Amino acid sequence: MKFQETPCNEFVEVLASKAPVPGGGGACALVGAIGTALGNMVGSLTVGKKKYADVEEEIIDLKEKCEKLQQEFLGLVEKDALVFEPLSKAYSLPKNTEEEKAKKARVMEQVLKDACSVPMEIMEKCCQAIDLIEVFAEKGSVIAISDAGVGAAFCKAALEGASLNVYINTKSMADREYAEELNQKADEMLSVYLKKADTIFDSVKGRLH
Repeated sequence: MKFQETPCNEFVEVLASKAPVPGGGGACALVGAIGTALGNMVGSLTVGKKKYADVEEEIIDLKEKCEKLQQEFLGLVEKDALVFEPLSKAYSLPKNTEEEKAKKARVMEQVLKDACSVPMEIMEKCCQAIDLIEVFAEKGSVIAISDAGVGAAFCKAALEGASLNVYINTKSMADREYAEELNQKADEMLSVYLKKADTIFDSVKGRLH
């Protein structure tokens, strides 16, 4: 099943079911894509307007970056499903003998690292998207700034959500040094970009009141 090609109603139904995928990670990637697209829409409503001729070149460049990010986010919906399925299966591996316990430990360590890689990538792309939306909110068409605010809120939610998918996997890792390295990277992204997203949202809200 290609989740990025699944109709919205079907995606939501599968998400609500007992199926192991899609899960929180795939949902975060989709929310990130939607948030980025909302920023991109502000750009689309800005390009070609005489009032914004002085920033048009910059906005076109931002739109190209957004389009690339949107596709990458959608790819991560699929990628998250691919890395999570082996993890869900690994939890049910037998551990009746010492040999089975050792094998399960080896498999778990690898699949946990793989499962962490996608939410980390989602977080990184959310940060990139928030940087782009910041400029759209500042320089884009005033008739669409509310969409920049919504885009920032969505990307913030996707960033926070993806972080939980990192932390739940690092918590189970035996390699604590690697786990703490990932936790620190995630913590740093949250500390900078949650504030930035809130600043964008508050700025947009302030201009609408």
